[in-house]
Amino acid sequence: MLNFFASIGQYFYPHLSEISTALVACFLVMCGGEINRLLRKLLREQNFIVRTLIFIIINAFGYGLLIVKVAPYLSNGFRQMPSAYMAMTVIISFIIIGVWAQKNRQI
Repeated sequence: MLNFFASIGQYFYPHLSEISTALVACFLVMCGGEINRLLRKLLREQNFIVRTLIFIIINAFGYGLLIVKVAPYLSNGFRQMPSAYMAMTVIISFIIIGVWAQKNRQI
């Protein structure tokens, strides 16, 4: 079984940058609703322009910056793992996020 995941892991290595970006993006999609709900609660008393500007800053620049900065660290972490364990970690991570999405009726 470990050999099977090792061969999958070898296929993953050239694509770890994209895989890491996708993993971070999926995580942010799941957390984005909660973050936006918290912002809405905190900014309820602010006027429309302030709320809109903060929404744009958080969603466009905050999430984008987070993806761009976190994904390379995640990718490097994956690269340091043996291919079998890296493949299992990537697959299980996406499954966990998928189950989380299903549980929260995101899909």
